[in-house]
Amino acid sequence: MIRFEDVSVTYAGAAEPTVSRVEFEVPEGELVLLVGPSGVGKSTVLGAVSGLVPHFTGGVLRGRVTVAGRDTRTHRPRELADVVGTVGQDPLAHFVTDTVEDELAYGMESLGLAPDVMRRRVEETLDLLGLADLRDRSIATLSGGQRQRVAIGSVLTPHPKVLVLDEPTSALDPAAAEEVLAVLQRLVHDLGTTVLMAEHRLERVVQYADQVVLLPAPGAAPVLGAPAEVMAVSPVFPPVVDLGRLAGWSPLPLTVRDARRRAAPLRTRLTAHAPGAAPSAASTGPAVSSPSGSQPPHAPQLPSPRRAPGRLRSLLRLPGGQRAAGQRTAPDAQPPAPAAEVRALAVRRDGVQALRHVDLSVAPGETVALMGRNGAGKSTLLSCLVGLVTPSAGHVSVGGAVPHRTSPRELVRRVGLVPQEPRDLLYAETVAAECAAADRDAGAAPGTCRALVSGLLPGVADDTHPRDLSEGQRLALALAVVLAARPPLLLLDEPTRGLDYGAKGRLVTELRALAAAGHAVVLATHDVELAAELAHRVVLLAEGEVIADGPTAEVVVSSPSYAPQVTKILAPHRWLTVAQVREALS
Repeated sequence: MIRFEDVSVTYAGAAEPTVSRVEFEVPEGELVLLVGPSGVGKSTVLGAVSGLVPHFTGGVLRGRVTVAGRDTRTHRPRELADVVGTVGQDPLAHFVTDTVEDELAYGMESLGLAPDVMRRRVEETLDLLGLADLRDRSIATLSGGQRQRVAIGSVLTPHPKVLVLDEPTSALDPAAAEEVLAVLQRLVHDLGTTVLMAEHRLERVVQYADQVVLLPAPGAAPVLGAPAEVMAVSPVFPPVVDLGRLAGWSPLPLTVRDARRRAAPLRTRLTAHAPGAAPSAASTGPAVSSPSGSQPPHAPQLPSPRRAPGRLRSLLRLPGGQRAAGQRTAPDAQPPAPAAEVRALAVRRDGVQALRHVDLSVAPGETVALMGRNGAGKSTLLSCLVGLVTPSAGHVSVGGAVPHRTSPRELVRRVGLVPQEPRDLLYAETVAAECAAADRDAGAAPGTCRALVSGLLPGVADDTHPRDLSEGQRLALALAVVLAARPPLLLLDEPTRGLDYGAKGRLVTELRALAAAGHAVVLATHDVELAAELAHRVVLLAEGEVIADGPTAEVVVSSPSYAPQVTKILAPHRWLTVAQVREALS
């Protein structure tokens, strides 16, 4: 169904091909997973299937890509639209209508399908993806995960023979991700749909793949094989595979179920190290009482689819050389004031009650993960903390200031936000210019931001335009822009979208260092593995309300949806990460 024949792609101005010697075939009715580190060209390979590369992106494509017998060199994207459905890394870039129902119908209208067929398929898709309650909602009012489901639904309704998906679960909560993957499985098995998918969160998808195509490095030839075989040599792999490598299991397990069947001897070895429960995965943090009075455990190291509001950009770009910095409290001083405090907070936006009576306190040096299903209110809560949203009721305080009543120049000394869409913070022509501006705005030493970019994701060239970066590279740049100011309170909204496991590990190291220096970190995330490795506390939100708030090991272990893979495999002991297990066995 899809065939690559010795394909290479070189973009304008690039000295070397982004991908080269790409040769593989995806048979009809199979789900093939495309994996590799950030920036190796996965999105370029996917774009070549839909014809976006090179017809839209420019550059030179050598070799041949055919889809259902059509050569993408001679067939433009509109001439492939009846065969190929595509969802890119940024769903907002695909929307052409204002409401959910209209967006689901648009692709079918373009193909001239009959109205009764369109109506039936829209209803089916609303039910399949859990969108029925959102059918009349404006897309602009949806959460990031809700938008991603709408984008996936919009390519399902025309019933294409081929689906090309670039990180389709990156913004989805665990339950929603399982629903989407179940739909894809049904399409593959029952209808013979062919799926080519790139995804960094391999713990969610690798078990569903018929084959895996690994791009090991930029310009390197791909490796094709069965999932377990490729995972044995891949530089990127999920925790279940990492644990299998550590334990010496062969073949490597791809699912929690397979790993549990082999884990009895490992559990026995670990019993001596975990008589009751394993420690939390977060680094040693401050003893901060949660609302229930429990203490965070200590442990070994382990808006708009176009542009952000001017207020958001100014919050990250402080003129005048002012530098935001965290403060440490002397050992014999009184406990520090909270970095952020929320009391009885309520927010109503666009007719939707986004938050209801939320109480939250975050101490200096503490890392808190906000979790919950899509639309639970996580991003709204972060927006309140940075002053982008005015509360309907209640009180918000950040560093002693009320965010929505504080000027951006003052507020940026107290808080920094990395939003879901990193491009909202990027407006210079090159990576080097972005970094230089960030250093000036933060009053940081020249080269600070650039060093952060290189540390998070090596290989990003200075002269690259931010729009030409991959989603992961763009996120690394936005993170570096904000981290350069070292704000006392750092807010991150889905900070691992587009990041491979190595980049995520480097981000964890950077955030731990900030917390150890007294900075508070609050991250909204669906990445349960990140929360297990980094957070002292987890706060679960549902329908705008806090339904759980406590130490990470207590909250995630008790949740089937939010428990990390290692916890499920090694239950009943409360191990959270492979790093903990490795340290215990060493």
